[in-house]
Amino acid sequence: MLPLRVTLICLLLATNTVLHVVPLLAVALVKALLPFDRLRKASNPVLTGLAESWIGVNGWMLERFSRTRVHVQQEAALQKDGHYLVLANHQSWVDIVVLQKVFNRRIPLLRFFLKRQLFWVPLLGLAWWALDFPFMGRHTPKQIARRPELAGRDIEATRRACGKFREIPVAIMNFVEGTRFTPAKHARQGAPYRHLLKPKSGGVAFVLDAMGEGLHAVLDVTIAYPGGRPSLVDLLADRVPEVRVHVRQRPIPDELLQGDYQNDRAFRVRFQQWMNGLWRQKDADMARLLAG
Repeated sequence: MLPLRVTLICLLLATNTVLHVVPLLAVALVKALLPFDRLRKASNPVLTGLAESWIGVNGWMLERFSRTRVHVQQEAALQKDGHYLVLANHQSWVDIVVLQKVFNRRIPLLRFFLKRQLFWVPLLGLAWWALDFPFMGRHTPKQIARRPELAGRDIEATRRACGKFREIPVAIMNFVEGTRFTPAKHARQGAPYRHLLKPKSGGVAFVLDAMGEGLHAVLDVTIAYPGGRPSLVDLLADRVPEVRVHVRQRPIPDELLQGDYQNDRAFRVRFQQWMNGLWRQKDADMARLLAG
């Protein structure tokens, strides 16, 4: 019965995706062809509304077909028209489902920085493109060491993406660890945190530099799975009994809004100290959430 259950839910999710992505792409095509900037901007709420409807229907189906309980502790005054940088730890693809459930229609649509290869995911890749999700090269330190110009490309791609968000409410999502947590990765890093990998500050610094005062707060999100780190199949198979989430709103320090993270070592050290402080608090939050 379990494979049949997962298959049926996947079919329902796929049907919901097709029903929303087809009109979304139609609106995106009209937007691309419109000759007037004002008309193009007017299409943005329609695109966002379709995306939020898709997320809402997915959430409704998962609520109906699973017993997963999501408990949220919130220390934030969320605004639908806010301008947020959302930072979270990363353990599973389920994290994205949880974030969408917690924030859908409560803050602007979450926009993720995606690997360029994800553009080719059927339907969803085109939908992310239509919604102006930024696609990045995601170059490794070894690649950048061999070809330093690649770092400049990532910075420029960040600037172009953020430039589109200056005039609209936005929630830019960043999994700061850069990859999903596993015990093996944790051991290789020698991370000083019990439940987290080391934060990667560069992407956050580039977003703050590109957006300037266009962002008014950080939403610091901690996600914990008391039953163990799940997969998407675990979620669809109703094997995720509980998720605990803590949302804390933080101000963005003025001194971190402008600075050359790549070339100014003193600024880079200050920025990393700020991020490490956030991560020490997040590690304590994780311990508390897991302990219940």
